[in-house]
Amino acid sequence: QVQLVESGGGLVQAGGSLRLSCVATRLTFSNYNMGWFRQAPGKERVFVAAVSRIPGITKYADSVKGRFTISRDNARNTVYLQMNNLKPEDTAVYNCAADRAVLVSILGFEYDYWGQGTQVTVSS
Repeated sequence: QVQLVESGGGLVQAGGSLRLSCVATRLTFSNYNMGWFRQAPGKERVFVAAVSRIPGITKYADSVKGRFTISRDNARNTVYLQMNNLKPEDTAVYNCAADRAVLVSILGFEYDYWGQGTQVTVSS
């Protein structure tokens, strides 16, 4: 079955950086828009960033614009999330997701496949 496996999470001080990766298997990666979502303790899952199947269109949550960058490498079936100038409020479990729809979506329920997530903790 389709698998999305995230990595790269960890503990970092405020102002630091992390790079998350998500490798997809058993799907035609270039047919899917890819997104990152996050869920903080006691809160709902929210959209972070998304990239179109052929890199060219990206979308970001206002809270991460200018600090996070989403990218993808279709040859490696991998999507990345570069996170700079991290803040304690960025602490969450980060999930990648794949969406076969034509338009890039910021809505989680429109995504078809999800990874298990990777924990990001930012200390103050």
